[in-house]
Amino acid sequence: MRTLLLGRKMKATDAKTIQEIGIPSMVLMERAAMAVAAEAEKAAKKDEIVWAVCGSGNNGADGIAAARMLHLKGYPVCIYMAGDENRGTVELKTQLSIARKLGISVKPWQEIETEKKGKHCCVIIDAVFGVGLGRPVEGNYKRCLDDLNQIREQEHTFCVAVDIPSGIHADTGAVMGTALKADVTVTFGMRKVGQALFPGREYCGRLFVEDVGFVPEDPEQAGEHVHAHGLEDLMEIPRRRADSHKGTYGKILVIAGAKNMAGAAYFSALAAYRTGAGLVKIMTVEENRSVIQERLPEAVLSSFDPQWASEEPGEFKEYIRSQTGWADAIVLGPGLGQEEYARTLVEAVLSDAYVPIVMDADAVNLAARYPYLKGYFTENIILTPHVLEFSRLTEKPVEEIKEDPLAAAREFSDQYGVTCVLKDAATVTARKDGKLFINLSGSPAMAKGGSGDVLTGVIAGLLAMGMDDCEAASLGVYVHGLAGEAAEKKYGVHSVLAGELAGCIGEVVNGNV
Repeated sequence: MRTLLLGRKMKATDAKTIQEIGIPSMVLMERAAMAVAAEAEKAAKKDEIVWAVCGSGNNGADGIAAARMLHLKGYPVCIYMAGDENRGTVELKTQLSIARKLGISVKPWQEIETEKKGKHCCVIIDAVFGVGLGRPVEGNYKRCLDDLNQIREQEHTFCVAVDIPSGIHADTGAVMGTALKADVTVTFGMRKVGQALFPGREYCGRLFVEDVGFVPEDPEQAGEHVHAHGLEDLMEIPRRRADSHKGTYGKILVIAGAKNMAGAAYFSALAAYRTGAGLVKIMTVEENRSVIQERLPEAVLSSFDPQWASEEPGEFKEYIRSQTGWADAIVLGPGLGQEEYARTLVEAVLSDAYVPIVMDADAVNLAARYPYLKGYFTENIILTPHVLEFSRLTEKPVEEIKEDPLAAAREFSDQYGVTCVLKDAATVTARKDGKLFINLSGSPAMAKGGSGDVLTGVIAGLLAMGMDDCEAASLGVYVHGLAGEAAEKKYGVHSVLAGELAGCIGEVVNGNV
């Protein structure tokens, strides 16, 4: 498990290291600059120039130090000041003094236009703003970043960001008016939350996390952090014992699939089996029987006529009760539809089932349409809405949710005592145990119908094998994303289908990634 820091936490860690522990700021700065210079050197050429564009804070000082290191290795460099050096930090003024003594040119950023007529710029070192940016970029700073973006695109200039791309909010990943896109970002200490969320994640390009000597904080403070899973967490997936049988690995009931929506039930069940569940039963409408029996004969099938729900509601609810009582974990909602029988079904499951329930798609939409269903939400429920479904469920605009998905998911989880998996390009999981996770795995290839159904099956599969429901939710998202990455390698970013995504789950849970 990895830790992702908020900008204010990183600043506090920096301050503690310098002020309490006594490690000089310039020592940390030199180590940071070495890491930046090493990445810039990979793209630098000795017959072209490197620009270090710097603000007036310590982020700018890092950039100046990196430029000096490249200069000493024989690369032509020029430092452009986007900030006022007279108002700069002590470290910035010290680094500028060193640079000038070595004969490095220091100019205001406005002279970049003149420089364009000279040597071609091969690398831009972006050191304008760091993780402390808290307001929109305006005025000269905005013009500077916009000009650099234009140069980068037109001249195909490589850009290395110092700590975080200038203009990206370190906590939310938002573009603060404008931001400079990087090819590589070298961040210090730990990855920042805004580098895991979009659009900040995209603006970072390839991200390198470098240890520059920060002193770790006290362990009791770590509970406030955001987390992310890594490959080492795959070891938490229960291993299969030599003396086991199908009952050892749990029974999953997949309640899914209205008429003409057999695929949703199929993908969830297939993913549950691929993840490792011992037995999967699909409860679906009678029209789906032949498709599912042909595509997934390994699944047990329990079909019903929707009209039964309206004609014999008591018998129908008893039937539901008997099915849910069989299961160790339940998937509820993929492709279920929003007809009256579906509402009856969802209400019956939520009111009677006490095993973990992965609630997705139309089950979530029904709870949004009929708010009284939220009254049945308890700690055994894992909701997996995408942003639009979550908007319906919470009556919050999509734009507001995307602005701070961590806060939105956390608020909902706290209000109802559930685990909320808020699906997006960077999926956020707010667990009922209070922990927040951002998913770092995944691929654009997963943007296809059926991918969400596969996720429900992965989470349910982990639940059935005995994994804690909080861990199953956040780790399931990570496994799902890794399967997407594996599928992209096999089939290409445009061509992955949900069944192929499910087929790659085995590579992940078996550690072949």
